[in-house]
Amino acid sequence: MSLTVAIQMDPIEDVDIRGDSTFVLALEAQARGYDLYHYGPQDLSLLDGRVIANARPLKVRQQLGDHFTLGDVERIDLADTDVVLMRQDPPFDMSYITATHLLEKIHPQTLVVNDPASVRNAPEKIFVTQFEGVLPPTLISSDLREIKAFRKEHKDIIVKPLYGNGGAGVFHLKPDDENLTVVHEMFTEFYREPMIVQRYLPEVRQGDKRIILVDGKPVGAINRVPEAGESRSNMHVGGQAFASTLTPREQELCEIIGPSLKEQGQIFVGIDVIGNYLTEINVTSPTGLQEINRYDDVKLEATIWDCIESKL
Repeated sequence: MSLTVAIQMDPIEDVDIRGDSTFVLALEAQARGYDLYHYGPQDLSLLDGRVIANARPLKVRQQLGDHFTLGDVERIDLADTDVVLMRQDPPFDMSYITATHLLEKIHPQTLVVNDPASVRNAPEKIFVTQFEGVLPPTLISSDLREIKAFRKEHKDIIVKPLYGNGGAGVFHLKPDDENLTVVHEMFTEFYREPMIVQRYLPEVRQGDKRIILVDGKPVGAINRVPEAGESRSNMHVGGQAFASTLTPREQELCEIIGPSLKEQGQIFVGIDVIGNYLTEINVTSPTGLQEINRYDDVKLEATIWDCIESKL
């Protein structure tokens, strides 16, 4: 199949080709003979109903320090492309939301992955609350009285930004920790949104599992274990990845959310599971493909492109 693919992402020069999921998606697309373009959200415009991008032809290669070539800027109408990959990293802010509104104007005639309207309606820490019985005890609030009452009930808690990513701004507060008020003051000063508070899950010491779903079906998983003295398992803050398979409970969680993901056009999704609980559904720019590929000897980027092709 001959396709023209535009990739909306962060600067290509900044990606770590040893771990970046967008990079291997681009490699696989190139291997299939697709024509690739790269542009950033700031290169996107709406002109008289047409969605325009000042994009550059892209070539990629698996070579550290020399992993891409960009051609000259071309002004392209995204309605003339076959697929747009929306792959810029969060934060899920008004810039991100605006991009979903613009891309919604060309979808599904041009297939946008993931569906931009569904992405907009599925903030990762709020979307998961739609599914009953999957979350640990959770509070979304800015009210310090409610947060104190929640900690009084659940003792150990995790406090994090509602629209954060990558483990930034995550605090583990124990029952005797005197910093709750200070953390609340910091959050309300820097964020207009409520914070999310959850009961601390000690099972995180055994790992925070990232499971990849394609079109609502689980296709692979890795277990990310935090380093000693750290409650976050994100690999860029020292977490280590280990090979993993799905437990019966994790399979059940996937079966609970999978039909909704498929119905909403969420083709490439990453979920996070600690113990028996689902903590996040990542639909904006999920990662984990390369780690699972290495441990399971698979090629999940090919699975994703097979799925995309089947929908065109």
